[in-house]
Amino acid sequence: MSTTPSQQATDTRNAAPSRPGRPLEFLSFTLGQEEYGIDIQKVQELRGYDAVTRIANAPEYIKGVVNLRGIIVPIIDMRIKFKLGTPSYDQFTVVIVLNIAGRVVGMVVDSVSDVITLSAEQIKPAPEMGSVLDTDYLIGLGTLDERMLILVDIDRLMSSDEMGLVEKIAA
Repeated sequence: MSTTPSQQATDTRNAAPSRPGRPLEFLSFTLGQEEYGIDIQKVQELRGYDAVTRIANAPEYIKGVVNLRGIIVPIIDMRIKFKLGTPSYDQFTVVIVLNIAGRVVGMVVDSVSDVITLSAEQIKPAPEMGSVLDTDYLIGLGTLDERMLILVDIDRLMSSDEMGLVEKIAA
């Protein structure tokens, strides 16, 4: 009788990987010429880019803070953070308001495209780029027909040591 439960456990373990996982939804946005994606469940709202209150001695990528219905929200310019050139702000510039681990943070992107559903098979691991690109914050590359999305682990990015400054500024 004792072999039956262990056989069942083995069978369950072997069956689990072959079952397709539930599809994941990503909000796609652009920075420069590249298209990125973040977990849609982290997105609280989308807003147009408004003037921010600058904070003295904050890193360049932290544009400042805004008061969002009584909550002080740090605003991070992802183009500056990812060193993608000088940002320009126009009618397409969007602030994606994120809720990460109970903290509200805004990130400025060039534009928002749509919500894309990807299966596990459509997500490929991020290539190793050495010191050229920090892949610690990447989930992988999502492929949908001819499109390729750079999938960002926004939790890991926003909770990194350097982004810990965001929490101090918002406090």
